[in-house]
Amino acid sequence: MKRSMFVVLRFLLVAAAAVTVAAQASTAGWKERIDRSTNAEDPDPAGDVKFMAEGNGFHTANPQAAVFYNPSNTASGAYTLQATFSQNARSSHPNYLGLIFGGSGLDGANQAYTYFLVAPQNGTWLLKRRMGDQTSDVAPRAASDAVTQLDASGKASNTLRVRVGADSIEFAVNGTVVHTMPKAGVTTDGIYGFRVNHALPDVSITGLSLQ
Repeated sequence: MKRSMFVVLRFLLVAAAAVTVAAQASTAGWKERIDRSTNAEDPDPAGDVKFMAEGNGFHTANPQAAVFYNPSNTASGAYTLQATFSQNARSSHPNYLGLIFGGSGLDGANQAYTYFLVAPQNGTWLLKRRMGDQTSDVAPRAASDAVTQLDASGKASNTLRVRVGADSIEFAVNGTVVHTMPKAGVTTDGIYGFRVNHALPDVSITGLSLQ
């Protein structure tokens, strides 16, 4: 009986360890595309972008802005994309971080994606489209009480969600819808991932999921 109980206990411990390992994130297969600042009044800080797995999510340090993606992570049709972004240190000025979707050609000159980001340092959100080196507003940049702003220690976490339906797209921050628009004219099929703008030295990303 004792030996049987030992075998069962050992099996449960091994199984639990396997679940823990499976839950851990990995940067295997992930790529980063760095966008260096061309604004002389807002240059990139010194240093290199760092991207690493952290528990069941990721951690970045971004002297330069960068998009992080795994080419095998694609979405199409109706879906919900979500992740939580934690700014863990104050930036020199408000900078944005959040989701990208509808991506293609991300490693070439014809890169394209839509991005939905927040700036915890001033409580605003933006929704833009990048085509090559050009960007354009999909919706006007706006302030929202839904965006959790930095606390006294310079930290804040925000959960962003993009819900693509049959005819419309819904954008939410911390469960509050901040913008809804027709799906027509917006590329939603393609690679998804996240973007962290420059001068953000300590960012955590957790709960990246597609449903």
